[in-house]
Amino acid sequence: MPNRARFKDLEGTILVVTYGRSGSTLLQNLLNALPGHCIRGENGNLLLPLAQAWTRLRNTPNVRRLARNRTRTGPENPWFGAENIDDRRFGRALAQSFVREVLAPPEGTRVTGFKEIRWTESRTSLPAMLDFARAFLPGVRIVFNTRDHAQVARSGWWAEQDPDTVRARLAAMEAQYHAYMQRHPECCLHVHYDDYVHDQAALAPLFAFLGQPFDPAMVAAVMARRLTHLQPDTPS
Repeated sequence: MPNRARFKDLEGTILVVTYGRSGSTLLQNLLNALPGHCIRGENGNLLLPLAQAWTRLRNTPNVRRLARNRTRTGPENPWFGAENIDDRRFGRALAQSFVREVLAPPEGTRVTGFKEIRWTESRTSLPAMLDFARAFLPGVRIVFNTRDHAQVARSGWWAEQDPDTVRARLAAMEAQYHAYMQRHPECCLHVHYDDYVHDQAALAPLFAFLGQPFDPAMVAAVMARRLTHLQPDTPS
C-alpha cells in the first residue's frame, strides 16, 4: 500500500459541488494538475451519512445537556454515559477517517478533496454536509460548478427524462447552491462550464480563489485531453 499523507499535514480541502453532465470531470482534471493536489472523484455521497450522524448527535438535547454539564449518570439512567460524549471529537474522528480511508491522499499531498454530483439528495442534505466539512476538514474551499440547463437536459441520462422536469430540478439544485454561497461567501466560488470551456481565461478567478497562479498552458493541455466516459458527450 502506498504511503498516504497525514491528516495533520494537509493544508486545504476542495469540494466540487455540482450535478451530473456538468463538466465536473474536466474540472477535476484541472484541479489535479495543480502541484500537491489530489482531488478524488465521486464516492456515492458518503459525506451525507457522516454529516447526519454528527448533526444528530450534537442536536440530541439530552446528550447535549449531560455532556455540557458533565452530569454523572449511572446504569439506571436511560442516557447512561452521555456525559462522556464529545460531539466535536466525534466529528473530527469521522472526518479524519473519511480522508484516510476514502480520499486516501498520497504522500506529498497538500490539498485534497473530491467532486460529487449527489449533494442535493434531500432538501436539507447540502448545508448539513458542507457545514460538517467546514467544521472538520482543513481549509475548505467550495467550488460550485454549473452548466447551461438546455445542454444538460440533452446529455447522458438526463436526455431520457422530460426536459422541463430536468430544468426544474437543475434550477432547484442551483438555488440551494446560491443560498449557501450567500451565507458563506468567504469560502465559496461559482464557475460555469460554458464560460470556461469557451474562454479558458474564465478560470483565472478559480486559480486566485485557490491561491494558485493561473497557468494558461497547463489549462490548455488539460482541456485538450479527451474524456472517454459516457461518450459521445464529454461533460460529466
